[in-house]
Amino acid sequence: MADFFREVNEDVRRDQLVQIWKQYQNWIIGAAVLIVAGTAGWRIYDHFQLSAAEAAGARYQAALDLAKADKNAEAAAAFSAVANDAPKGYATLARLAAADAQSAKDPKAAAAAYERIAADPAIDPAYQDVARLRGAYLNVDLETPKQFAQHYAAYAGPDSPYRNAFRELIALADTRDGDFNGAAHWFEQAAADPASPAALRARADAFLTIVQAGAVPAK
Repeated sequence: MADFFREVNEDVRRDQLVQIWKQYQNWIIGAAVLIVAGTAGWRIYDHFQLSAAEAAGARYQAALDLAKADKNAEAAAAFSAVANDAPKGYATLARLAAADAQSAKDPKAAAAAYERIAADPAIDPAYQDVARLRGAYLNVDLETPKQFAQHYAAYAGPDSPYRNAFRELIALADTRDGDFNGAAHWFEQAAADPASPAALRARADAFLTIVQAGAVPAK
């Protein structure tokens, strides 16, 4: 008797499946087609992205080769071309490299290019920070000490990832203005920061020793 009821139940389930298939077969087939098409579409998209990245990488390397050969104008143009149409990662690197190549002959324009990268909200914050610091290395020779301090003091605060580099640069700008006590203020912060690189701490300590010994006049 148990076998009989099991056979009946199996027949009922089989009939139900047949009815479901008849009623919804178009939907089921359509869904399967969409899944297959979607999978194929993503594979095509991934292939396109990979191909674009490989092409950008080759062009970026060619621009690097120009820079290594000291062909800075050609390198800057090549990097700018990559930045215009490459995937985001390579485009950002190319913008940074273009500014670097430009800095040899036109540091003012290069500093402005770095500033644009640093201010671009579409750029990853880590790259913005790098661009801002690279711009500062150029602007320390382009701006007056007062302008430079006003420009970059906010990035010498405790939460800035490159705070000690900015502190040292502001200190160097102060020395150009003869403000050795002002420079000592920034070097003291750099020397006291555990995150400060050993080489920078050594430079800061050396400068502070000179100031404290009275070897340089206080402003």
